[in-house]
Amino acid sequence: MVKTPDELALMRQSGRLLASVFEMLDGLELAGMSTLEVDTLVDRFITEDLAARPASKGQYGYRHVLNCSINHVVCHGVPDAAAIIRDGDIVNFDITLEKNGFIADSSKTYLVGDASPTARRLVRVAQEAMWKGIRAVRPGAFIGDIGYAIEKHAKKNGYSVVRDYCGHGIGREMHEEPQVLNHGRPGTGVRLQEGMVFTVEPMVNQGTRRVTTADDGWTVVTNDGKLSAQFEHTVAVTATGVEVLTLRRDEKLAA
Repeated sequence: MVKTPDELALMRQSGRLLASVFEMLDGLELAGMSTLEVDTLVDRFITEDLAARPASKGQYGYRHVLNCSINHVVCHGVPDAAAIIRDGDIVNFDITLEKNGFIADSSKTYLVGDASPTARRLVRVAQEAMWKGIRAVRPGAFIGDIGYAIEKHAKKNGYSVVRDYCGHGIGREMHEEPQVLNHGRPGTGVRLQEGMVFTVEPMVNQGTRRVTTADDGWTVVTNDGKLSAQFEHTVAVTATGVEVLTLRRDEKLAA
């Protein structure tokens, strides 16, 4: 679970590279693009521009570089030439990148064009919930503190948090211990210590937290067809608090 200073230095490099992928996506006009087009673009950017490896490609038999989850899709949406991103959609891109043997993992939900006020509010609260969880990370805190902060913020705003999926330790492998649930009780679970690296990745739903996996075996959707939004960062526990390894240039450690 605990990374050495040298390993953390390599993870910072992977995190910075992955942040640059999202910075590239920030400049795209997504409306009218297919999700497969985005996948191809990201594949080329990671392999050619960054000389890195898209870690999701081939993992668990998955054939693509990213997950792209539109509107009521919670997570694990599969790129498809027929899936066109449209004005008013919300779409989450979940991307992993490996460099020098270490993996970073991050996701962001984009508002496409003239998204509705209700969609904008959901996306804002989901992002805030992620930051509430990240702000709970420090040596001596507990995994349960993170999930409690996330779910408390979502519920306060009238939303639910998906419990079927969660954050996870990360390093040489994409999924390591510990599991980082998006719900919990303060003071419970694994006690955090300096050098631990894991993801914080709440999935926040407009309606029920219940989800279903589609027939393709990957795509997870809300049971009631309402919107879902997700944000994710890879973080490290420091001597005094937390470092966000996948932080983008337009972000800061939010309150």
